[in-house]
Amino acid sequence: MLYTQINLIFITFIVYLSPPTNLKAYDRPNDAGSNISLQWVISVDDSLIDGYAILRCALPDTTIQKIGSVNRSVNFFQDDKVTDDSAYIYIVAAVKDNEFFYSRPSDIVRCYPQIFHIGRINVLVWIAIFTLLVVYFVAVAKTGKKLFIRKIPGLAAVEEAVGRATEMGKPILYVPGLGDIDYTATIASMNILGEVAKKIALYDTPLIVTNCWSVTFSVAKEVVKEAFTIQGRSEKFKDDYVRYLTEDQFGFAAAIDGIILREKPATNFFIGRFWAESLIIAETGAYAGAFQIAGTDAINQLPFFVTACDYTLIGEELYAASAYLSREPLLLGSLKAQDSGKLIVLVILVGFTLISFILKLNLLSLLKVE
Repeated sequence: MLYTQINLIFITFIVYLSPPTNLKAYDRPNDAGSNISLQWVISVDDSLIDGYAILRCALPDTTIQKIGSVNRSVNFFQDDKVTDDSAYIYIVAAVKDNEFFYSRPSDIVRCYPQIFHIGRINVLVWIAIFTLLVVYFVAVAKTGKKLFIRKIPGLAAVEEAVGRATEMGKPILYVPGLGDIDYTATIASMNILGEVAKKIALYDTPLIVTNCWSVTFSVAKEVVKEAFTIQGRSEKFKDDYVRYLTEDQFGFAAAIDGIILREKPATNFFIGRFWAESLIIAETGAYAGAFQIAGTDAINQLPFFVTACDYTLIGEELYAASAYLSREPLLLGSLKAQDSGKLIVLVILVGFTLISFILKLNLLSLLKVE
């Protein structure tokens, strides 16, 4: 008799476990749609259950399907397998040994995509400010007013580098790195190559541009050819000015070393994306006595270029180079707008730091008084 009473008490305990309550289903805000969020108050018997089952009914169908589950103590679920503008009802059940204890059904809910993420208004404000800065500085640059751009020694030395090669009657070697054309540094290098090629076309100096990718080779060839055409020296352009070597990293480095030692260029430009081969080619150029200008956004390779080259473009100087050399109003205006935006951010950071410091000092003084 006692055993039967214990069983009855256990069964009663299982049957009357409390379900989750206050279930809320709502369209997740600030998203692209196809997502409904669920939230509920966990069961008062949460420590006794195995977890929660999530059930959904897609109206007008009355079939209820289990779409997921979460562990106990969890009161949130994201349903990302729904269709926009369709009606759904949800139920959350506490589960114990495959027994389900159901919550009340949620209200009917639908999801929709939102046009704008209201939590990112600050980004919109900064975009508007930066756009206004760009428009303003581009307009100023187009009027012919001289905009101040910090002097970059490596770019200021380009004229000297080209003139040196011309006086010595030796070629100029330009290496746009080992990055393919989809690398930002390679695109920046192509812009610099165009400006350097214009100066070379005027001085009628031999040029060697080495490439390790077929697409980069084609782009470099067109860039150099266009530079010669702009300067009215299209007949001076030679096909062997731009060369394709190999896609192998150290094979490419070895080929460049061979060119440096055989053809003895007076000036070397190493501008683009580089890896472990950077020191190999830069050291060979330094050994040959060439005047060298390097530039890369690969932080790990900068120490090698700084050691072996006369000038090195560091980080963003590489991206500012095309504006610095060409003085194109659109590029100059964009560069000036970026610098102004950074200055504004810096002022805001310093201002909030000082305010925070002053508030802490005031708080400490109040604590001492008390």
